[in-house]
Amino acid sequence: MASLAPAPAARERVATWIEAARPRTLPAAVAPVAVGSSLAAAEGAAHPGYAALAGLTALLLQIGANFANDVFDFERGADAADRLGPRRAVAAGRVSPRAMRLATTLAFALAATTGLALVMRGGWPIALVGLAALAAGLAYTGGPWPLGYHGLGEPLVFVFFGVVGVAGTHYVQALATSPLAFGLSVPVGLLATAILVVNNLRDRIGDERAGKRTLAVRLGAGPTRATYGALVLGAYGLVAVGVGVGALGTGVLLVFASAPYAVGLVRRLARTDGRALNPCLGATARLEAGFAGLLALGLLW
Repeated sequence: MASLAPAPAARERVATWIEAARPRTLPAAVAPVAVGSSLAAAEGAAHPGYAALAGLTALLLQIGANFANDVFDFERGADAADRLGPRRAVAAGRVSPRAMRLATTLAFALAATTGLALVMRGGWPIALVGLAALAAGLAYTGGPWPLGYHGLGEPLVFVFFGVVGVAGTHYVQALATSPLAFGLSVPVGLLATAILVVNNLRDRIGDERAGKRTLAVRLGAGPTRATYGALVLGAYGLVAVGVGVGALGTGVLLVFASAPYAVGLVRRLARTDGRALNPCLGATARLEAGFAGLLALGLLW
């Protein structure tokens, strides 16, 4: 009887595409959806179907952006043979530029399809932020003036994986804006930004050589590490302030269960460089996922 297991070549192709999607960074797409949905639930406005659609759309948008970065960075010479991060599919010759462009188009098309249901629910505000997210995903490393090459990566991540992710998810369920949703988006956005800071700290030497003027290239290693610490610890400080001024209930203090892990990461980053930063990137993504999960749970406490 013929084996039903996939052939080694097929398994390798699947593994290549999974790696190109950069699964270690994907918690940044889900975390704001969890917090925005939890706030909606706490207000009695939960719509699990729309929450799931928001999460799926966010994942597809991030995967599409990751695919786009893979091919655009290759074409701009930012992914040289001495790259310190995980290998990129196009630069390694495992996927052709044409195939990666097609995958990018497919991911964004699927995101537009799932997002259409959100637009039908939330109207023009959701349509606007959806179009902006699509444009940002392409313009981050593509186009005539790639935003990530001019030090704008961190602000983009904060806006789309913080403000838009949390407030947009809340809005599409509650159909109302909420100052608290915008407030909660800040610590989530800070931790999402910290993921990119690790990535750019690791790649700063190669990026500078390729003309990619990221924040890490502009600031240098020391200030970039300080920025990471401020982002991570600032997220906890903002939650404490929210509780102190009465904007948040004491249940959200659950996030401090992850504080020892966060402090350990800040200390670890202070003495780590180069390829050794790769585990720190995944660890920061896990920190954001844990923080967001505890925050979401605390909102329902």
